[in-house]
Amino acid sequence: MHPMLNVAVKAARRAGNIINRASLNSEKIQVSRKQHNDFVTEVDQAAEAAIIETLKEAYPDHGFLAEEMGEVPAQSTPDKPHYQWIIDPLDGTTNFIHGFPQYAVSIALAVDGVTQQAVVYDPTRDELFTASKGAGAYLNNRRIRVAGRIRMSEALIATGFPYREDQDVETYLKMFAQMTRQCAGLRSPGAASLDLAYIACGRVDGFFEQGLKPWDMAAGCVIVREAGGTISNFRGDAPSVYKKELVSSNGLIHSAMLSVIKESLPPN
Repeated sequence: MHPMLNVAVKAARRAGNIINRASLNSEKIQVSRKQHNDFVTEVDQAAEAAIIETLKEAYPDHGFLAEEMGEVPAQSTPDKPHYQWIIDPLDGTTNFIHGFPQYAVSIALAVDGVTQQAVVYDPTRDELFTASKGAGAYLNNRRIRVAGRIRMSEALIATGFPYREDQDVETYLKMFAQMTRQCAGLRSPGAASLDLAYIACGRVDGFFEQGLKPWDMAAGCVIVREAGGTISNFRGDAPSVYKKELVSSNGLIHSAMLSVIKESLPPN
């Protein structure tokens, strides 16, 4: 395992321990609202602090982009690579608040803007998804690959429902209606990082969502790619973690998914 990935795994497990301990007393968790349907808990903040402390201890000059803390620039010089850790300490906070066991810690490392290391850790199942650019994807140290389904009629598709007030619900509902007619089933488990990890290990065949943040998808995208999958934006172009929309699949149903999505998009 790459040394930097090793440190990220240590950080993710430390955060996972905090989350698991807190889940035993979920009724006592302090919850505050960032905006409509967007919550933060003291557990998000404690897990993020633990992750950043672990990473800073090993790499004090690296930068951070974290859901709760925001961006902290790297202490870099022109002759050195720019390292940025992209962190979601608790992806699926709403699930966590309700005791619905579908949430994860997501940590990615971008080097000069290219995401190269990724960890998605599900503390409730003790499932650790990892990937290094060019070295494959793993679940608990076992190599994983996307599923081989080639027909949309047999595909299980994950999605995330729009939950912020500024999101285009009408366009999404058109996509949802078209997709549900084409595939074997649609699921919205509520944690994008795990939806992507599940594509990588073949549990679902595709995923689409709008309104994503960089920390929702940075790690998951690396894991999907390294497992042989495909990612793009809604129009089939190369995605950006800053562009908020994502389509991901096993690669074999990608064009079919894009066809469904494009039918629902408003004209340029």
